[in-house]
Amino acid sequence: MIDINIQKELHGSLGKMHLKVNVHIRQGEFIALMGESGSGKTTLLRVLAGLVQSEGEVRVEGISWKHLPVQQREIGFVFQDYALFDNMSVEENLLFVNDDKALACELLEMTALTALKARNVTGLSGGQQQRVALCRAMMKRPKLLLMDEPLSALGEQMRKSIQEEIKTLHERFSMTTIMVSHNASEVFTLASRVLVLNQGDIIQDGVPKVVLQSRSMQSVEVLALTQNAEKTIATLSQYGELLEVEVDAKTQVGDKINIEIKAEQI
Repeated sequence: MIDINIQKELHGSLGKMHLKVNVHIRQGEFIALMGESGSGKTTLLRVLAGLVQSEGEVRVEGISWKHLPVQQREIGFVFQDYALFDNMSVEENLLFVNDDKALACELLEMTALTALKARNVTGLSGGQQQRVALCRAMMKRPKLLLMDEPLSALGEQMRKSIQEEIKTLHERFSMTTIMVSHNASEVFTLASRVLVLNQGDIIQDGVPKVVLQSRSMQSVEVLALTQNAEKTIATLSQYGELLEVEVDAKTQVGDKINIEIKAEQI
């Protein structure tokens, strides 16, 4: 059981805000953190890792982590930008964390990296580097794995492949995982529970199917209208992209209409 009860003042996209999270996470859950940029998702991960200080505390299996140094927390952290040691080989990156060659071999085998273990990480593709970062995070057999948009820079096929490996590692090592993601299909595939942050507050907490369904529509303003004898076309702006959709003939400029959000944008 992980009990999180923390507060921290932040400066978000709309100015000053307070990150306030009071939530209980069961051992073995796979949590997806969703929400707009600047809502506090990454800060929450960094508080759990001990990289950022906050008020309140985090308790893991009844033990407070409030004053526990980063290196003593039983966590693995996978960053979006890999954060590998570029002067080391694949295997050396893993063994730097924990000199356990048997575990390193197992992880490299599970992620199809065995043939690359002696290669310098700078010569790897983005997907291979993220696999190395994932393996390195597992080298301490963490109780808690934290991932900050780990697959956002990868192509769709590579994302799906590494998703399966993340799922396998999560189950194999019976750990609790918390992952920041904006990708609905990724969340649906991996998570057992979704927490949605908005301006520092958890506004939704539930299973992926229910949460994603509730976030699949967005109210947007009609910017312009084009009409002909057959249909009325509205110009809208969604996440900075101009879209054209057919609307009711009674629609006016300035009206708000509901449109479906693309899965990769949620």
